[in-house]
Amino acid sequence: MGESGPRTFDPVVVGNREADAWAAYYLREWRRFLVASVGLVGAAFGMTPRRTLLGAWYVLRANQVWAPYPDNRPDAARAYMRRFYELVVRSGSLSLDPAHAAVLEVEWWRVHRAQQHAGTDETLEDAMADLYAYVYDGSAEAVRPAVAKRVEAMDLSDRWVQAGRKRDDPLLTGVRRALVASHAALRQAVEIRRDHR
Repeated sequence: MGESGPRTFDPVVVGNREADAWAAYYLREWRRFLVASVGLVGAAFGMTPRRTLLGAWYVLRANQVWAPYPDNRPDAARAYMRRFYELVVRSGSLSLDPAHAAVLEVEWWRVHRAQQHAGTDETLEDAMADLYAYVYDGSAEAVRPAVAKRVEAMDLSDRWVQAGRKRDDPLLTGVRRALVASHAALRQAVEIRRDHR
């Protein structure tokens, strides 16, 4: 397929690595999370091996400080994600403001958590679309199909958590399929944007 990067990534690889990371996150298996994160960052952003490893470490740390409920540390999570996006910018993969991207990233985490625990009516779709549109320099409308599949994956993941977080639960297969479909739709939106420039 050629070199991997934010506009040329393989949706199957990225979706599978993200599914692995999600399961590891909810099981608090941080070593597995880091391994999945290295694969995810490498496949999705195509940075050098050193930057990929460092970026995966920042993603791990952001998730670790975000994970406790209700006493998490959103400011620390944003700081780690800002460092991650700084690496992405330095690699020439994308042109964006790392601090703003980090705010948008942690915002969808916040909205998802609020829905999980408080049943708020905030729109996860809007928060996710804002992030995708900003990071990939597109319109919120263009990324909506990717967002819809990602939200489906989150719903399945939430059901898996409520069902006891068993690794052999078929819900995890559904999460994996939905994430692959989400990344396929995102890749299509990115390609359409690139072709219209």
